[in-house]
Amino acid sequence: MNKSKHLSVIDNGLTFTGDISGKGQLVIKGAVSGTIKTDSVIIAEEGQALCDANVLSMTVGGTYEGTLNAEKELIVLKGGCCSGTVTCGDLIVEAGGIVNASVTCTKADKGKKKPAPAPEKLEAVKG
Repeated sequence: MNKSKHLSVIDNGLTFTGDISGKGQLVIKGAVSGTIKTDSVIIAEEGQALCDANVLSMTVGGTYEGTLNAEKELIVLKGGCCSGTVTCGDLIVEAGGIVNASVTCTKADKGKKKPAPAPEKLEAVKG
């Protein structure tokens, strides 16, 4: 991910409706509805996003509902809730996090070992 110094905050008590696009990190402490296209989104515990999002990574500590494409990862923290349709590279859910979504993980199997073949069954010998 391109490390950007851009940081945007939708603070607690602020409601935004519309399209958000840009580079960097977006922190949502208020409420967003519409579409989001940025590098990284963090939905704080008090935050709510009811929208479609196309991001590199998203961390949900509050509520997300919509169609999400997170190229790198989706992280759902304890107390976070994600629902809708999700396509992500990696999915990480902490204990206490809720995912009520149709999820497709797309991370490539690069570097993963293939499972060992099942051992052959041996016939019992009566003696």
